[in-house]
Amino acid sequence: MVGQSFVGLPLAQGPGSDDVTTFMIAISIIVFLLGLVLLVIFGRYFGLWIQCKMTRAQIGFFNLVMMSLRKVNPTIIVRSKIMAVQAGLTRAYPISTRQLEAHLLAGGNVPNVIRALIAAHRASLDIDWQTAAAIDLAGRDILDAVKTSVYPKVIDCPDQSKKGGTLDAMAADGIQLRARARVTVRTNLKQLVGGATEETVIARVGQGIVQAIGSTHSYKEVLENPDKISKLVLNQGLEANTAFEIVSIDIADIDVGENIGARLQADQAEADMRVAQAKAEEQRASASAREQEMRASVQENRAKVVLAEAEVPKAMAESFRKSTLGLLDYYELKNVQADTKMRESISTMSPGDAEVKR
Repeated sequence: MVGQSFVGLPLAQGPGSDDVTTFMIAISIIVFLLGLVLLVIFGRYFGLWIQCKMTRAQIGFFNLVMMSLRKVNPTIIVRSKIMAVQAGLTRAYPISTRQLEAHLLAGGNVPNVIRALIAAHRASLDIDWQTAAAIDLAGRDILDAVKTSVYPKVIDCPDQSKKGGTLDAMAADGIQLRARARVTVRTNLKQLVGGATEETVIARVGQGIVQAIGSTHSYKEVLENPDKISKLVLNQGLEANTAFEIVSIDIADIDVGENIGARLQADQAEADMRVAQAKAEEQRASASAREQEMRASVQENRAKVVLAEAEVPKAMAESFRKSTLGLLDYYELKNVQADTKMRESISTMSPGDAEVKR
């Protein structure tokens, strides 16, 4: 009865009742908002947290929230960690959540690295997280590298997709050979960072094939045993400082080209002929110049003879004046000269002219 008497009575309202009511409403709103935020956060990360719990990925709910605050995509980290745990990588490699976050923040492809490590672990390849992360950050496709290491690939030498053509080499007998090779390589994971790429391997193999063909005595030896060329090239250690290990080198095709030796000999003979012609022309010009000099000398001597003959009358006149030469001596000299000319004309006359003269 006493309790019922207070039910119908109005509550007493003091002077601070409005402030208390406002404070309670504010507290209720704040609590509601906090609850709503927590509900949203819980709803966002609950699925990932359940996955971590079910797969024993060892990522707590608070760590998922902190990932978002650190600008890290928690979905990528969780799925990558689950892949690593389910594949047994965490027992073989110490992969922590912080390492995954650091690699993702550095711009790496975390799922690709985890898939590569799983493939390497299945194939019993010697590679750890640090090496795989370094290869990924270096810009190499670590997953493709692991696949190539497990399943070797074949590259053409020379590269048919870029320039095509053949490797042209000349044997010791001067015959040109045109070859194409197929090189089987697999990735060398230890030298993948800083190692040379496929272009270097193709260039080295091409150089080795050309050198091996050039060292043979006859092109027939190459045609009879192409495997000899492959073995010589393979034993040169061409994969040094490259990202690949050469498994085999196979000569896919080899054809006989031009006779370079004969063509070079023909060119050399033509060059020698031109040199000989130039020397002969030089000698001819020298002889012609010498002939002209001799003709000039003859003309000069003739002029001297004429000058000397011109002095004879002067000398005879001087002899007549000094009475050292008499008139009879002069006529006798004339007779001797006439007889000499007659004898010279007879000696130069042909037999038929001599009969007619008689």
